[in-house]
Amino acid sequence: MTRGGFVALAGRPNVGKSTFVNAVVGEKVAIVSDRPQTTRRAIRGIHRSGECQMVLVDLPGVQRPLDELTKRMAHRVQQELEGADATLLMLNGEQGVGPGDRFIAATLASSRVQATIAVNKVDRLARAPLMAVLQEASELGLDAEVFPISARRGSGMAQLVEHLSSLMPEGPFMFAPDASSDQSRELLLAELIREAVIRRTFQEVPHAAEVIVEEIETPREGLVRVRALIWVESESQKGILIGAQGRMIKAIGSAARRELERVLGSQVHLDLSVRVRRDWRGDDSLLDRLGIT
Repeated sequence: MTRGGFVALAGRPNVGKSTFVNAVVGEKVAIVSDRPQTTRRAIRGIHRSGECQMVLVDLPGVQRPLDELTKRMAHRVQQELEGADATLLMLNGEQGVGPGDRFIAATLASSRVQATIAVNKVDRLARAPLMAVLQEASELGLDAEVFPISARRGSGMAQLVEHLSSLMPEGPFMFAPDASSDQSRELLLAELIREAVIRRTFQEVPHAAEVIVEEIETPREGLVRVRALIWVESESQKGILIGAQGRMIKAIGSAARRELERVLGSQVHLDLSVRVRRDWRGDDSLLDRLGIT
């Protein structure tokens, strides 16, 4: 009998949820950075072990809604938590347990779903602070097992994955046996381009930028052409993204192209353009088009 289900990952921004998902899946399905709002959609990474298929749902970091974009992100978090078979609260071991973690834990405690706690980044902690944060995690009121892990280095991961797999109910696989994610190719490529933007810009630009892949074509074997559009909210942000003599957009394009070539296994010609769309984060029609629901 096969087993399968969904594990919703909850946690504050930057606790390492995307790194964890990528490590468990065994390939990059979620972009990673140290900036809040990096994850804007519910990204599903699929892990199969024998007769068990576990779908890890990388949720946006829980935060106070500030605009239509973050309202939708918060709504998506709530929907995914309600539909999950298990939840994983991830904590940043370096930061300890804070008010945001307690708020999320209280939300999970009111759910019928079995919760598990992972304390991430323990490779950066000495024994005394590690024991202190593990004790804090155990006192969050979730009646949950606590696992110290390092998603970046892999320590503690096998035990945690085995535990989560044991919580999956009997039933058919929900995705193809060899699937790694439910993302479309267009969305994955757009996210990889946005990752390059996030890693090279500062202040308001990473939060104000979104990417749409408008066209993918294969003019010949071994070459893929990708045309993508980067939205920002002001002319000043556009100027930052383009940079003096176009140096910034060239650097972004070079970094993104390397990631696209790795994913596609082909040479990539990447055509990037930047446009201003004021207040796109409050634009319902554009958010619908971006698939942020």
